[in-house]
Amino acid sequence: MASGMTIRNTAGSDAHQAVAFRSDSDHSVIENCEFLGNQDTLYAQSLRQFYKNCRIQGNVDFIFGNSASVFQDCEILVGPRQTNPESSENNAVTAHGRTDPAQSTGLVFHNCVINGTEEYMRYYKKNPEVHKNYLGRPWKEYSRTIFINCKMEKIISPDGWMPWSGDVGLKTVFYGEFRNSGPGSDVSKRVPWSTQIPSQHVPTYSVQNFIQGDQWIPKSH
Repeated sequence: MASGMTIRNTAGSDAHQAVAFRSDSDHSVIENCEFLGNQDTLYAQSLRQFYKNCRIQGNVDFIFGNSASVFQDCEILVGPRQTNPESSENNAVTAHGRTDPAQSTGLVFHNCVINGTEEYMRYYKKNPEVHKNYLGRPWKEYSRTIFINCKMEKIISPDGWMPWSGDVGLKTVFYGEFRNSGPGSDVSKRVPWSTQIPSQHVPTYSVQNFIQGDQWIPKSH
């Protein structure tokens, strides 16, 4: 368990991949923590993890890994790249790494806010056409990421999700959304390889069902 901590990678955007936090332990419970970085901030590498009331900041693939993780009531913020922050850029919030459809892994977001930092929004507002942000891209072929009841601000591009390389994984990923709100949640122009989750399937992605959290998360959480 971790609570009330700030974990930061200060390498800067020139360093490219620069992980601030990596967890590959089962039954990880992280609450009220702050994760700050640029590319690859939070590496939820494997097994079952639960994040609650956390603040996660980065720009490229900044929540990634092949864990089964649930993020609840978290603030997810895109920050500016420190090298030429006014120039054009494509950022992805997530890059899930599921390599086999039999793996019970995925990144699930409940009641989170997806927005830009105050600094990033200054650049974004000057030229929103060149600052594009996506909910995720398929790091591996069977990438699975779900957003449920989240607030998506205008920084999220209308197509929602971006390819990794050509059409790799686009027929095998599962990118789902359900009852999100905010200007970035409009699904009318979403990529055809994303999914609007039927209401009867939403319980599959609960803390209890997806990571069996009722068996190991302390009752106070």
